[in-house]
Amino acid sequence: PARRRYHLGPPAEPWRIGCFVLALVVLLGSLNGPIHDLSDDYLFSIPMAQHMLLTLVLAPLLIAGTPGWLLRPLVRPPWVQRIGRALTRPLVAGGLFTAVFAAWHLVPLYDQMMRNHDLHILSHLMFIVTSVIVWWPVMSPLPEVPPLALGPRMLYLFIVSIPMQLIAAMITMADHPLYEWYVHAPRTWGLSPLDDQKYGGLLMWVPGNLWMFGAIAVIFFRWAREER
Repeated sequence: PARRRYHLGPPAEPWRIGCFVLALVVLLGSLNGPIHDLSDDYLFSIPMAQHMLLTLVLAPLLIAGTPGWLLRPLVRPPWVQRIGRALTRPLVAGGLFTAVFAAWHLVPLYDQMMRNHDLHILSHLMFIVTSVIVWWPVMSPLPEVPPLALGPRMLYLFIVSIPMQLIAAMITMADHPLYEWYVHAPRTWGLSPLDDQKYGGLLMWVPGNLWMFGAIAVIFFRWAREER
């Protein structure tokens, strides 16, 4: 109704509506039901899958599913545009995301998060907000806060993926359980705490890495097509 009343823009394309609906499905599935129960009480590997969904799947779908005209009234004030451009500069966006992602996987903070439900909710909100910021330079629908050129986008995604892979490698290669919460959790699916931890690290390492390189490949083929 607001779009029609204020002539904000054309109707959202069907693919964009589909992306937004799928984003909500991913959000609901990640934070509720079996994934929620298994990640909170049983298996370390499940919250790693949950974190990948929130940061690598939900955020791009939310941006893709939001037409630029819907956001334009929010960024109309010059000071909002300045803040938006500052937050989505590659170094700032990548640094914010990396700091949040790394901090919440440190052993003391992770254990505190598992023991405090409010802290757990805060961690998920921070994952979602910083992952939207980190994907913005790649997928921005707004010229007021524009995306990077295609070539720099590929380099940006590659660099942003490195810290995540290092964290995943350290978790995977640890020779003892790192997170006390899951040491005392009921054993599920016959997994020992160490095996569960290794599977969690591998989930972050292999599918996460493939997802980022898949995004880079999509940008590369678009860049090559436009160059031709």
